[in-house]
Order: sequence, then C-alpha cells, then structure tokens
Amino acid sequence: MNLRLNQFKKRQYLNIETFRQNGEGIKTPVWFAQDGDTVHVWTQASSGKVKRICHNGAVRIMPCTMSGEPLGDWVPAQARADDSPEAVQAVKKLMTRKYGLLFQIFDFLNRKSKAVDLRITVL
Repeated sequence: MNLRLNQFKKRQYLNIETFRQNGEGIKTPVWFAQDGDTVHVWTQASSGKVKRICHNGAVRIMPCTMSGEPLGDWVPAQARADDSPEAVQAVKKLMTRKYGLLFQIFDFLNRKSKAVDLRITVL
C-alpha cells in the first residue's frame, strides 16, 4: 500500500481539491472508501467536481473532518470519473461496507440522480 495513504486509515472524510480551468482550487469534503492503493468517492454525475475532473484529473486529497478541517497532509493524486454500471455498483458496495445504513439512506434519498465512481490514484 502507498505509504501516503496510511493517513486515511480509520478516517471518515477526505477533502478533495479539484481545479477549475483557470487553475483555482475548489476543496470539497466527501465520504470515501479505500480499495488497496485506490481511493473511491461516490458522487453525483452532475456535480462540479466531476466536471472539473473531466477537464483536469490532477487533484489533491487529505483526510479531514466533516466540515473540511485538515487532519493530515495534502497528497497529489490523479482522478477519473467512471459512470459505468459496474463501477457504480462496486463503489456502492465499498461505501455500504464502510458507512453502513447511513450510506444506504443517503443513496436512497438520491436514487433519482445518476452517480459516478471517482477513482483516485495517489501519485
């Protein structure tokens, strides 16, 4: 496992910084699940972070609190969005395993929105 990912163990949130076309960074605290050296984020396909990642997959991530307060160091990474049914189902399983009923309720409330798996690989 990538040593820079150790700081994410037992954390509930990570802050993902994506970049606008003008280079401005936008930070967003999100739920995440790790699968080996890959970090997965389940999010809505229409979200700003997905649009920014489609233009520029370079991101930074750090463990954080629910409100985005830092709990570690920024780590450079590469992200890509995958909206294939297989990817979405796989990340749903990972998120359900980590967050349980809370994620299932969140998923149910957002069932009409199309979701994507943001696959993040630390550089």
